[in-house]
Amino acid sequence: MAKSDELRIDPEKLAEAWQRTLPETLKGSDRCEVHRDEVDDKSLRVTIFAAGHQGYEVDFKVTYVDSREVKVELIDVEKDNVTVDERTDIIQQLIHDYKRHLHECAQALQQLTHA
Repeated sequence: MAKSDELRIDPEKLAEAWQRTLPETLKGSDRCEVHRDEVDDKSLRVTIFAAGHQGYEVDFKVTYVDSREVKVELIDVEKDNVTVDERTDIIQQLIHDYKRHLHECAQALQQLTHA
C-alpha cells in the first residue's frame, strides 16, 4: 500500500512545473534547465547556469522524499564544460544559495505535489 504522503504526479508535469517556477526563485539572470530523471520518477535533474560567476554550471538531483520534502544532492560543478573543485568558498556559497532556491521552489509547488 502506498504511503498517503507519497508524491503522486506525472514526472513530466512535475518537471514542467519546476521549469516554470524555479526561475522565479533564482536571483537575477541565472538560468536553469529542469528535466525528469529517466531512472527515478520521484527525482528531477536541475542545471543552474550562474550568471556573472565565470560561467559556472551547477548540476543537482532533486528527489522527493514525500509530497512536500525534497532532498537536494550536488552532482557536479562545471566551468566551460570542465568539472571544477567545488570546495572553494565562492562555489560553496553558490551551492548553498542554489540549494536554498531549490527548497523554495519545492515549497512554492506544494499545492501541486501535496494532493
